[in-house]
Amino acid sequence: MTTRAQFNADEWAVVTTAPVLAGTLVIAADRGGSVRESLAMSQSYAAARSQEPGELLAAILATPPSMTPANAPKTPEDLQQVVPAELRRALRILERVATDDEVVAYKRFVYGLAEAVARAHKEGGFLGIGGKEISPLEQAALDRIAAIFDEPVPVED
Repeated sequence: MTTRAQFNADEWAVVTTAPVLAGTLVIAADRGGSVRESLAMSQSYAAARSQEPGELLAAILATPPSMTPANAPKTPEDLQQVVPAELRRALRILERVATDDEVVAYKRFVYGLAEAVARAHKEGGFLGIGGKEISPLEQAALDRIAAIFDEPVPVED
């Protein structure tokens, strides 16, 4: 079982901030609903805590993300560059330190959070009638996250 003590401060910051960055990528994918989508992110954390996660995921869920003005993406273009890189970095750290089951649980949590954000606000339609639950731009962001999670683990020499 992996514990927080097995990570240095920088690694821990990356692992705990990546889920919020993934949600932010989806929020930024399409206009509208950012309040609902931000609330969905918060609710995803609460739901994951209530499902008795393993020790590592529980510690991640209990740690506030370390987003500061200095390390936060400032433009949509920054977001497109920073989020995938940080997700990959978080996964490399976890794949080196955590068990396979813990890595899978982390991926499920992060993708579930991103999907909840995408579903939080219908796109299109009129007065709540019609519209799509997940817009094509949000789906593209979800697909990008899923592709990162499906990348092969790099082999270290």
